[in-house]
Amino acid sequence: MDLSKGYPKSEGSNYFVADKEGFVTMTPEGIARQLAQDLPPAQTNLMAVSQGPVRGANFEEKATHAAWKTRPSWFIVSTQDHMIQPALQQAMAKNIGATVVTLPSSHVPQLSKPTQVANAILAAVAEQSKYPHRR
Repeated sequence: MDLSKGYPKSEGSNYFVADKEGFVTMTPEGIARQLAQDLPPAQTNLMAVSQGPVRGANFEEKATHAAWKTRPSWFIVSTQDHMIQPALQQAMAKNIGATVVTLPSSHVPQLSKPTQVANAILAAVAEQSKYPHRR
């Protein structure tokens, strides 16, 4: 949550529902229109009925060790993301000195652009293999 300070609230955050124990799910409409708007309805319906609740407090916790401080990083910026503002994604990528791959996708590029995501991963692996001492 600290990372999003100074950026507009994401449209997708309006579709979270918390239960009495503080676990969060997303409404089917939110999944279809905000999380995965570039996927077909059959897939977003499946995502809605099979999602597991997430502990809401997870979004407030701070990382204690950041791997990007000691390892090269790659970042996929999803330009059609309604969950994390693309400008925030770009700022995070810049902050960690990441190699950036930009895709015209929703919050789930691994589902909507699987080939491009796989290619980004393979490029990262290939780059890392040049520097075995950096692992």
